[in-house]
Amino acid sequence: MNNLAKVAVRLVSNTSLRNAFGGKRDFTRTLWHMSKNLDGSQVSGGILNATKPSISCSCGCGGSKHMHTKGERELVEFLTEEILAERKAQKNKTVPTNLDGFAVKLDCAEIELTKQGEKEKIVINFNVNHTVDTEEEPEINPSADKPDLGEMRSKPQFEVDIVRGNTTLSFTCSFLEGTPEEGEYNDIFGIDEMTIYQGEWNEKVYAVAGDVLDGYLYDLLMNLLEEKGISNEFVEKLSDLATAYEHSLYIGLLENVSKFTTGK
Repeated sequence: MNNLAKVAVRLVSNTSLRNAFGGKRDFTRTLWHMSKNLDGSQVSGGILNATKPSISCSCGCGGSKHMHTKGERELVEFLTEEILAERKAQKNKTVPTNLDGFAVKLDCAEIELTKQGEKEKIVINFNVNHTVDTEEEPEINPSADKPDLGEMRSKPQFEVDIVRGNTTLSFTCSFLEGTPEEGEYNDIFGIDEMTIYQGEWNEKVYAVAGDVLDGYLYDLLMNLLEEKGISNEFVEKLSDLATAYEHSLYIGLLENVSKFTTGK
């Protein structure tokens, strides 16, 4: 089983991750949509009344050539506006091919970072699906035209594999929430799980949770990751990369839905 399959298995059992990332994006995007100037007839007359095709279509499809329902027409009109807004809000329009010495490989929603050394190879894998959240809980003012929902960032759980020959020392890491208390390390990520195995990983391989490790051992492992380049600064850049890439995928999804609806 490959590394990404291993991450998928671990994600199922990681309830803290599901609680951290569950449903936030849908909620915030709904508020953003509600803040736009849609009149009551548009809201109430959409999908429920979309039973008859419209001959005079304003979505650019050619009218009678492509007969659309009212719901489809309103969806395309809204998507056109939304795509323009998302492109305007896009901070990074390109994804780097290298991140602090790690080669970047993109595959749909998955990202792989690889650094090859003389004696070992370091591979970082993560998936940007369901990883977007706001930096802080927004204060919603119902009377505001456009609520300030805060910056949306991708903070994925990620897998770090240190490979030497046929042996892999593997860490599953995730971003920490909240502000560290006085006397605590100012880490922005932590170790969820650690394992070591020969050859290919499989479900029989023993793994230990990070929160049951000896405290001193945990600190030493975090120091090891930092020596390999997995520092707070690097993980912050990893989040920047994931955020930019996830945003580009979201815009692409909106564009594909628009094309699908118009039949183009």
